[in-house]
Amino acid sequence: MTHSPIDFLDKIQKINNNNQFEKLALELFNYQFSSNSIYQKYCLSLRKTPENVKSLNNIPFLPISFFKSHEVKSGNYTPVIAFSSSGTTGMERSQHFVKDMEVYEKTFEKAFELFYDDPSNYVVIGLLPSYLEREGSSLVYMVDHLIKASGHSKSGFYLNNYEELVGFLKDYQGEKQILLIGVSYALLDLGEMFEVDLSKYIVMETGGMKGKRKEMTKATLHQTLQENLKLTTVHSEYGMTELMSQAYSKGNGVFQTPPWMKVLIREYNDPFNYIENKTGGINVIDLANIDSCAFIETEDLGKYNKDGFEVIGRLDTADLRGCNLLVQ
Repeated sequence: MTHSPIDFLDKIQKINNNNQFEKLALELFNYQFSSNSIYQKYCLSLRKTPENVKSLNNIPFLPISFFKSHEVKSGNYTPVIAFSSSGTTGMERSQHFVKDMEVYEKTFEKAFELFYDDPSNYVVIGLLPSYLEREGSSLVYMVDHLIKASGHSKSGFYLNNYEELVGFLKDYQGEKQILLIGVSYALLDLGEMFEVDLSKYIVMETGGMKGKRKEMTKATLHQTLQENLKLTTVHSEYGMTELMSQAYSKGNGVFQTPPWMKVLIREYNDPFNYIENKTGGINVIDLANIDSCAFIETEDLGKYNKDGFEVIGRLDTADLRGCNLLVQ
């Protein structure tokens, strides 16, 4: 790759058609094949090289479990931070070694603006107790950045002070829209502990039971939140430690991706057979993941929707993790 990461990021954020996406994806594949020893070994085990990978559907996707056991880096660098995944006690956690925080910040800033406009238009509230209680959460870093970018004195994190949060939400009379970003179990706790009407606000769940509650499907989660918090719709964020980018849903569990991110649905037993009309494993191409691996085989189940994609649950063989959902 002849571009610097920032220059490449600028190019991918201007993608406006599938041909451009494929061209830049193949360019990044060639770079990561040559500079990422773990990814190269995996590709070679599948007999996939730049000589025979000439289309998007031929690119190998690295199983996400590799992030638990290897340093998945493209190039030789000392990371400025190592983000780590959530999970229950005793679990092996994934790590994402970030070379340049500017790449991460410019990526989530642009994605947020595409779907929600400038954060200065919001009062941003983070209800992420379990994430705040540990180090290395990419989600906390992102939300903290959005809180600061909002520039509002009432933006901020709430740990376990639910009563204070409810009081603020009930009394708020400001002009700016409130965006409440919360981990699933904390939003459920909020709705069960207090009688509160959040119908005027945007409530975004980020997944995550963290072993605090029994797992439930996305549909059941949203139905419960709608009933308990008096919401007409629940927004969602689909992201993970191993990625730089996020997909967003503004309701009905249908996610859309920014132009530099794409989801492919694979057959369970054939990673190179992509399917259109049924549930399968989710593969993610995140072209902003320049210094790690842009092509990731997740352990999530999903299916295409005419407006985007849906997250159905988790593969049976996948470890329990923070954003785990049961298969319907």
